[in-house]
Amino acid sequence: MKLLAASLLSLGLSLAAVSASQAMPVAPLGSPQAASADVIHVAQGCGPGWHRGPFGACRPLYSCPRGWHPGPFGRRCFPNRRW
Repeated sequence: MKLLAASLLSLGLSLAAVSASQAMPVAPLGSPQAASADVIHVAQGCGPGWHRGPFGACRPLYSCPRGWHPGPFGRRCFPNRRW
């Protein structure tokens, strides 16, 4: 009896939690949606001119000329080694 009551309680709580969430409203797939004016598109959450680094920090977009590569923090260019 205790197991049945516990399972019904957990089922009721999970259904209540699912019905209360409004994280993403359901939209019809057939109709085209206009872009909302309050949405700002940014590159990977860092903003224009920046990108995510290897550990998730925002780094400036920086490209080195051919034959060179950026350093560990992306601030300097180092020549590629030829072995």
